[in-house]
Amino acid sequence: MLYPELFKSLEQVRWNMETDIPWDSFDASLLTDEQAQTIKMNAITEWSALPATEMFLRDNRDDSDFCAFMSIWFFEEQKHALALIEYLRRFRPAFVPTEAELDRVRFEFDPAPALETLTLHFCGEIRLNHWYRCAADWHQEPVIKQIYKLISQDEARHGGAYLRYMKKALQVGGDQARAAFARIGVLMASARRTEKPLHPTNLHVNHALYPNDTVQSRVPDPGWLERWLDDQIKFDGAWEQKVVERILHNLSLLLERSFDSVQDLNHYRKEVAARLAASAAAA
Repeated sequence: MLYPELFKSLEQVRWNMETDIPWDSFDASLLTDEQAQTIKMNAITEWSALPATEMFLRDNRDDSDFCAFMSIWFFEEQKHALALIEYLRRFRPAFVPTEAELDRVRFEFDPAPALETLTLHFCGEIRLNHWYRCAADWHQEPVIKQIYKLISQDEARHGGAYLRYMKKALQVGGDQARAAFARIGVLMASARRTEKPLHPTNLHVNHALYPNDTVQSRVPDPGWLERWLDDQIKFDGAWEQKVVERILHNLSLLLERSFDSVQDLNHYRKEVAARLAASAAAA
């Protein structure tokens, strides 16, 4: 089981909301209403860890180890939302999300293959780590800069934990797991080919609610994410390349094959798919 070791390692680096955030350093002249609005949207987005956790527990009922890890992930993700909300409560109370706004991003996700979902969130944590690092650079107000720095570090650690569960899944799933990892890896490393940012909160997850079945479609300002990335924090091609490189690097280590590009990973995906097809035909 990975949970006991992950609990210990994450406990050792867990930050304290009262003592590790320099609340007394707040500089009101460095926070605009425009920036406060983006903090609100991020707080609501982080709140969507609640339905994601409910999905993980439902779709991984047979994996007590992973479900136990969800207790850590859920706690830390909700803490992210709480830290952002507390910042607004102290310094821009007019922007504090209402309970109704938070409730709106809690909705049921359709069942999905567990390995694909695991890979999706692994890639999502890498992307979120870079988004928050970029946001910390954009902000000048010292308290919110520190909050985004702390949150980004958590997201990186979460990605590492998901990667360990992916490695564990390889021991059981073999090529089925490799195919799932490669398929989602190609998707999530190809963000520049899509119109919208590729992150779990921006993907459709409930057929009956379509098209209002993404987390981002249910926040008060559904178009905020693209504006935040493109026009505000300037998450440009250089930042995106860092995300792609990180995904490819980790999948190279996991799958014991060097992937220098998304094309390399896609070739590997086809190779594994062919092996699976041949095995199925032989059976």
